[in-house]
Amino acid sequence: MGARLVRLDCMSEPAIRIEGLHKHYGDLHAVDGLDLEIPRGEVFALLGPNGAGKSTTVEILEGFRRRTAGTVSVLGVDPQHATREWRSRVGVMLQGTSERGLLTAREALQYAARLHPDPRDVDETLAAVGLTEKAGAKPATLSGGQRRRLDVALALIGRPELVFLDEPTTGFDPEARRQFWTLIESVRGDGTTILLTTHYLDEADYLADRIGIIAAGRMVALDTPKGLRARAAEARVSWAEDGAARSEETSTPTALLRELLARTEGEIEHLEVTHPSLEDVYLTLIGEAARDAASAHESEEVSA
Repeated sequence: MGARLVRLDCMSEPAIRIEGLHKHYGDLHAVDGLDLEIPRGEVFALLGPNGAGKSTTVEILEGFRRRTAGTVSVLGVDPQHATREWRSRVGVMLQGTSERGLLTAREALQYAARLHPDPRDVDETLAAVGLTEKAGAKPATLSGGQRRRLDVALALIGRPELVFLDEPTTGFDPEARRQFWTLIESVRGDGTTILLTTHYLDEADYLADRIGIIAAGRMVALDTPKGLRARAAEARVSWAEDGAARSEETSTPTALLRELLARTEGEIEHLEVTHPSLEDVYLTLIGEAARDAASAHESEEVSA
């Protein structure tokens, strides 16, 4: 009952608050002045290329890495001074958590469940991640995708208020990924806050309420999936005219279609209207950030 009261009393406070976060390794600024606030109950996807600083940021939030500077609050606690009680409220999925485990999948979940005051049912959790038939198997006998499913189950078994999922569907086949998405939607329905890192843009697009894109340790975009897609205003209209393939990029595709209809006075052959995807926007933003970083580096060298 006490744990429930704590949750209700803290609902007005964001699950995660970061202000001016820095993490330096000598001259390397892995995280370079990051600000972020994630409200309770949100599914937030943190995206970025390898080396962008997202893994370092997540490890700081999980309490596994110390920051150089800045303020961090996770469920109202500085993770740098995490307590056992705080740990019980947070679920963490790391890369390869279960790879060398000696317990079977069911035994591992039973053990983890005993560490939490209100755990999920073990058999229901096994079913939710598609491991019922492998409940008696040890990690060494599981495929890579099955071990990742067990990692997801271990992160969720304690009904955490906040769960960190680091590349959760790596190694999943398409059907397993869809099953995972269904699981996350059910967890979202419980009011759990989820911070997800993934290289699958369609996964972030489908699951996330908001997406943060970081590059060179800085946030270069923060918006809903729809809002990010809207940043690329131009659509590509393709068609065939007089036997030749034609295409045009335009911010007003409907007006162009009216013009084409008036010109052809009939059916437009091989007509296709393609709107920018989240992946298109992501690649554009990352490319711009890389060019800005290169330009800043050149300016520093000239100044020196």
